Amino acid sequence: MDQYATSVWIDATPEEVYAAVSDITRHGEWSGFTRACEWDPGDGPRVGAHFTGHNSRPGRDWDTRSEVVAADPGREFAWEVNGGGVRWGFELLPDEGGTRLTQRWELRPAGRELIRERFGEDGITLRTDDARTSIPTTLATIKRVLEG
Repeated sequence: MDQYATSVWIDATPEEVYAAVSDITRHGEWSGFTRACEWDPGDGPRVGAHFTGHNSRPGRDWDTRSEVVAADPGREFAWEVNGGGVRWGFELLPDEGGTRLTQRWELRPAGRELIRERFGEDGITLRTDDARTSIPTTLATIKRVLEG
Protein backbone atom coordinates (compact mmCIF):
# COMPACT_ATOMS: atom_id res chain seq x y z
CA MET A 1 0.00 0.00 0.00
CA ASP A 2 1.30 3.44 -0.96
CA GLN A 3 0.60 6.28 1.45
CA TYR A 4 1.58 9.88 1.86
CA ALA A 5 0.62 12.60 4.35
CA THR A 6 1.88 16.01 5.33
CA SER A 7 0.60 18.94 7.38
CA VAL A 8 0.42 22.70 7.54
CA TRP A 9 -0.54 25.12 10.31
CA ILE A 10 -3.37 27.51 9.43
CA ASP A 11 -4.38 30.62 11.33
CA ALA A 12 -8.07 29.68 11.45
CA THR A 13 -10.27 27.56 13.69
CA PRO A 14 -10.78 23.86 12.95
CA GLU A 15 -14.42 24.67 12.18
CA GLU A 16 -13.42 27.31 9.60
CA VAL A 17 -10.90 24.99 7.98
CA TYR A 18 -13.38 22.11 7.96
CA ALA A 19 -16.01 24.29 6.26
CA ALA A 20 -13.54 24.94 3.44
CA VAL A 21 -12.10 21.44 2.92
CA SER A 22 -15.47 19.70 3.19
CA ASP A 23 -16.87 21.92 0.43
CA ILE A 24 -15.71 19.78 -2.49
CA THR A 25 -16.95 22.42 -4.93
CA ARG A 26 -13.90 24.46 -3.84
CA HIS A 27 -11.29 21.75 -4.45
CA GLY A 28 -10.55 23.05 -7.94
CA GLU A 29 -9.54 26.30 -6.26
CA TRP A 30 -6.52 24.76 -4.54
CA SER A 31 -5.71 21.38 -6.07
CA GLY A 32 -3.04 21.00 -8.72
CA PHE A 33 -4.95 18.26 -10.55
CA THR A 34 -8.61 18.66 -9.62
CA ARG A 35 -10.26 21.20 -11.90
CA ALA A 36 -13.78 20.96 -10.44
CA CYS A 37 -16.02 18.77 -8.27
CA GLU A 38 -19.74 18.64 -7.89
CA TRP A 39 -22.02 16.90 -5.44
CA ASP A 40 -24.71 14.55 -6.68
CA PRO A 41 -28.09 16.31 -6.53
CA GLY A 42 -29.14 16.69 -2.90
CA ASP A 43 -25.78 15.54 -1.51
CA GLY A 44 -23.33 17.47 0.65
CA PRO A 45 -20.56 16.87 3.17
CA ARG A 46 -21.98 13.83 4.97
CA VAL A 47 -20.97 10.17 5.16
CA GLY A 48 -22.45 8.31 2.19
CA ALA A 49 -22.66 11.38 -0.06
CA HIS A 50 -21.28 11.09 -3.60
CA PHE A 51 -19.51 13.51 -5.89
CA THR A 52 -17.74 13.60 -9.23
CA GLY A 53 -14.28 15.08 -9.64
CA HIS A 54 -12.89 16.41 -12.92
CA ASN A 55 -9.11 16.15 -13.06
CA SER A 56 -6.36 17.08 -15.46
CA ARG A 57 -2.63 16.70 -15.84
CA PRO A 58 -0.53 17.30 -18.95
CA GLY A 59 -1.67 14.85 -21.60
CA ARG A 60 -4.59 13.39 -19.65
CA ASP A 61 -8.03 14.38 -18.38
CA TRP A 62 -10.15 12.08 -16.24
CA ASP A 63 -13.19 11.99 -13.98
CA THR A 64 -13.53 10.19 -10.66
CA ARG A 65 -16.49 9.02 -8.66
CA SER A 66 -16.14 9.41 -4.89
CA GLU A 67 -18.04 8.63 -1.71
CA VAL A 68 -17.60 10.52 1.56
CA VAL A 69 -16.46 8.09 4.27
CA ALA A 70 -15.71 10.54 7.11
CA ALA A 71 -17.46 13.83 7.86
CA ASP A 72 -16.73 14.90 11.42
CA PRO A 73 -16.94 18.72 11.55
CA GLY A 74 -13.77 20.32 12.85
CA ARG A 75 -11.93 16.97 12.90
CA GLU A 76 -11.94 14.92 9.68
CA PHE A 77 -13.26 14.88 6.13
CA ALA A 78 -12.37 11.96 3.82
CA TRP A 79 -13.56 10.20 0.70
CA GLU A 80 -12.85 7.04 -1.28
CA VAL A 81 -12.42 7.17 -5.03
CA ASN A 82 -13.82 4.67 -7.51
CA GLY A 83 -15.09 2.09 -5.06
CA GLY A 84 -12.37 2.44 -2.43
CA GLY A 85 -9.21 1.98 -4.50
CA VAL A 86 -7.88 5.32 -3.27
CA ARG A 87 -8.63 7.23 -0.08
CA TRP A 88 -8.09 10.97 0.27
CA GLY A 89 -8.74 12.93 3.41
CA PHE A 90 -8.10 15.85 5.71
CA GLU A 91 -7.54 15.63 9.46
CA LEU A 92 -7.78 18.75 11.62
CA LEU A 93 -6.37 19.37 15.08
CA PRO A 94 -6.50 22.54 17.18
CA ASP A 95 -2.92 23.83 17.44
CA GLU A 96 -1.67 27.03 19.15
CA GLY A 97 -4.76 29.10 18.34
CA GLY A 98 -5.08 27.75 14.81
CA THR A 99 -5.42 24.40 13.08
CA ARG A 100 -2.93 21.72 12.10
CA LEU A 101 -4.36 20.48 8.76
CA THR A 102 -3.07 17.13 7.50
CA GLN A 103 -3.90 15.78 4.08
CA ARG A 104 -3.60 12.01 3.57
CA TRP A 105 -3.55 9.90 0.45
CA GLU A 106 -3.62 6.10 0.35
CA LEU A 107 -3.43 3.91 -2.74
CA ARG A 108 -5.04 0.64 -1.73
CA PRO A 109 -4.48 -2.77 -3.36
CA ALA A 110 -7.63 -2.53 -5.54
CA GLY A 111 -6.58 0.90 -6.78
CA ARG A 112 -3.07 -0.30 -7.43
CA GLU A 113 -4.38 -3.18 -9.56
CA LEU A 114 -6.70 -0.90 -11.52
CA ILE A 115 -3.90 1.55 -12.29
CA ARG A 116 -1.52 -1.29 -13.19
CA GLU A 117 -4.10 -2.78 -15.59
CA ARG A 118 -4.79 0.55 -17.30
CA PHE A 119 -1.36 2.19 -17.29
CA GLY A 120 1.23 -0.37 -16.22
CA GLU A 121 3.71 -0.07 -13.36
CA ASP A 122 4.72 3.38 -14.60
CA GLY A 123 1.16 4.54 -13.88
CA ILE A 124 1.54 3.59 -10.22
CA THR A 125 4.82 5.46 -9.96
CA LEU A 126 3.31 8.49 -11.67
CA ARG A 127 0.24 8.54 -9.41
CA THR A 128 2.36 8.16 -6.26
CA ASP A 129 4.69 10.95 -7.38
CA ASP A 130 1.67 13.13 -8.20
CA ALA A 131 0.32 12.71 -4.66
CA ARG A 132 3.68 13.50 -3.09
CA THR A 133 4.08 16.70 -5.10
CA SER A 134 0.46 17.89 -5.16
CA ILE A 135 -0.41 17.55 -1.47
CA PRO A 136 2.11 20.14 -0.19
CA THR A 137 0.97 22.55 -2.91
CA THR A 138 -2.69 21.97 -2.06
CA LEU A 139 -2.07 22.59 1.64
CA ALA A 140 -0.07 25.76 0.94
CA THR A 141 -2.90 27.07 -1.25
CA ILE A 142 -5.57 26.27 1.34
CA LYS A 143 -3.49 28.12 3.94
CA ARG A 144 -3.06 31.14 1.65
CA VAL A 145 -6.78 31.26 0.78
CA LEU A 146 -8.00 30.89 4.37
CA GLU A 147 -5.49 33.31 5.84
CA GLY A 148 -5.80 35.72 2.88
